[in-house]
Amino acid sequence: MTWCVAAVLTLACVSVLAQEAPSPGGAPPMSSAPSAAQEATDAQPTLRVNVNLVNTYFSVRDKNGFVTDLTKDSCSVREDGNPQTIKNFTTEKSLPLTIGILLDTSGSMERMLPMEQDAGSEFLKDVLTPKDEAFLITFDVNVDLLADYTNNQRELDRQIRKAQINTSSSSGGIPGIGGGPVPTSNPRGTLLYDAVYLAAHDKLRPEAGRKVIVMLTDGVDQGSQETLKSSIETAQKANAIVYVILVEDRSFYSNGGITFGGGGGGYMKKLAEETGGRMIDVGSNGKKLKDAFTQISDELRTQYLMSYTPTNLKLDGTFRKQEIDCGKGLKVQARRGYYAIDEAAKD
Repeated sequence: MTWCVAAVLTLACVSVLAQEAPSPGGAPPMSSAPSAAQEATDAQPTLRVNVNLVNTYFSVRDKNGFVTDLTKDSCSVREDGNPQTIKNFTTEKSLPLTIGILLDTSGSMERMLPMEQDAGSEFLKDVLTPKDEAFLITFDVNVDLLADYTNNQRELDRQIRKAQINTSSSSGGIPGIGGGPVPTSNPRGTLLYDAVYLAAHDKLRPEAGRKVIVMLTDGVDQGSQETLKSSIETAQKANAIVYVILVEDRSFYSNGGITFGGGGGGYMKKLAEETGGRMIDVGSNGKKLKDAFTQISDELRTQYLMSYTPTNLKLDGTFRKQEIDCGKGLKVQARRGYYAIDEAAKD
């Protein structure tokens, strides 16, 4: 299946997987993808009319590590400053997990790619259970879906090993996804924000349960049609948690002082924290990279799920800020809020 977008930056291809919430902008090139039936889930929002429950996954730490014995009475939540009544509060150790691995294969990652492949493959072997699924996307001058949803670890490992550095110009094809000539004022080099958008909007949005993006990158974007703001918004609408493992070959940028407009650790930190994840800076250290995956794996095994019916029942598409408090000395890691989207909303 070929994924496609209109050149006016709205994602509207009949062969794209069904999704859940509207986005302010369109999507970039995705050069290849397996087929999947598009169902009527395009209108499925983060906040559903027939349920009126806001679901938030989060983890809690103290100075000694993760806290795993909290109850509904241990925490409180405010929405736009107003107290809410928690209806459900569970520990999510076994709820099915959907993971998107996003692998930066731009030229700046050439020396880092083998290390990323080794650590990423080991992470999936460690974290995936028979009821979980994962997919693999690489991004450079194109965005490529190398492996669609599967829990076959051998297949995932095979596809991770197939990832290659790509510094050539975009492949020809349908304007938008596929690499055709989409008008842009920026040269295409590393479509980082486009990859996040597509992973959240096209893959994770219709999925239920826990949804996670783990991205390995140096944080540099060049030429994406999406922005930091729109990629964060799309991940929030998909209720997807983004973890960024910052892998940097600093010698690549120090040679001649090469820099590209956008990206970097500060932007990646914002992307992760706004969606309830974390950025972990490992530099070019292989041990730190493995440790980062271990930390993410541990977090996924110690998450809570909190649900409440908001006092503001308007489904007006506005962003609602969330604040979760579980007591003094405890740090809550959760998304910053959600979009109250009407079920009838269309892309």
